[in-house]
Amino acid sequence: MAKKYISKAEAAKKLKVSDRVIQEMINSKIFETKMVGKNEKIDEDSLNEWLENLNESEEQMLALKRVICHFEEYMRPENIFLDFHADNKFDAIRILSEKAKDLKLVRDARWLYEVVVAREELISTAIGNGVALLHPRHLHPSKIKTPSILFGRSDEGVDFDAPDNKPVNIFFMLLLHNDKQHLFSLSYISKIITKPGVLESFMTAKKPEEIHQILTLNGEDQDQ
Repeated sequence: MAKKYISKAEAAKKLKVSDRVIQEMINSKIFETKMVGKNEKIDEDSLNEWLENLNESEEQMLALKRVICHFEEYMRPENIFLDFHADNKFDAIRILSEKAKDLKLVRDARWLYEVVVAREELISTAIGNGVALLHPRHLHPSKIKTPSILFGRSDEGVDFDAPDNKPVNIFFMLLLHNDKQHLFSLSYISKIITKPGVLESFMTAKKPEEIHQILTLNGEDQDQ
């Protein structure tokens, strides 16, 4: 029987990871591949054989790759803003709300501003150590076009009524559709920002791609 070759996108869908992860696996020669025209394709039998014979370490790594890829669905490089200047917490919320509108994540920046401010009036979403996890009080899947997370960095810092009374430099705005997405993202971000050196790396990064890399590469050694 002739071998069946599948595309990287098909392999990514099968393993529930990103195309980037599939390329990493190809580079590591985990699968047999073949050039079909100008495209490198994967021998489906070799992929299935690897999947059926995973050891415990490989199973854990695949599960972790899936977690990271899941987070990357929400946090994309274009969602990261390093030139973030706000005079106060309400100004910070306004700016992020307008950026969400510019990215076509929401239709109405004013609506987003109001629901996030309403959440802040209950209790500050600043968690200390210069970080705030902004989000609406209630989930609004009909108002949010695409589940997403925004990242903003303020070099000056913004007074945000944080529990440690320190200004906030790092802002995450969570715009998600359901509790599962929300809790997963909170857990993922919380684990990342407690790792040694991560917050310092956020502050010294020069490009959004560096922040994105910090968020994903540091996820690779999270506890399962």
